[in-house]
Amino acid sequence: MSVPSASSLLSLGFLTALQEPSGWVGGYLVTNSWGRPLEFRLTTAVQPNRVQAALYGPTLTEYVLADLIGKALVEKTAAKPDLIVTDVPLALALRSRVEVPVVAVKTADAAAPADAVLLSHARSTLGLLLPGKFAGDQAALLKLLERVDPAVDLAEPFSRIREAVAEARKMGVTNRAA
Repeated sequence: MSVPSASSLLSLGFLTALQEPSGWVGGYLVTNSWGRPLEFRLTTAVQPNRVQAALYGPTLTEYVLADLIGKALVEKTAAKPDLIVTDVPLALALRSRVEVPVVAVKTADAAAPADAVLLSHARSTLGLLLPGKFAGDQAALLKLLERVDPAVDLAEPFSRIREAVAEARKMGVTNRAA
């Protein structure tokens, strides 16, 4: 049995954000290419105030998802991903804040940015969305996806993240920052 070389190791970051009455809560799971957890983080609730809503206008949600939640979680995580996958298409804006390709799984209920590029791949039961401004990431993305274990479905970890966030709430963990 051979041991994988360092160059074949791959880390995947899975980012989600849940909008609740108390604000947006972010969850971030980094896995290896087999889908096994390496690190997990979550945020406290982020609730923009009226002044922020007025100042950010239509870009408020992007700011909350990409800057306050996404970028903060990625930067505070020791395990650095080769690819970030989100189930919140508006979080695709994170790509302009990090040097890692970002792709979204296309869920039926989530609005996609108008410039998003739709892709399909065997590693996801759902369609994939690539940020339009970073359509040049497509070739690198496809190469990365070929290194992901065929048994992994990019849409699956989000249910694990939501379950972990719910368990963390029960334990009172969400009272501490990411």
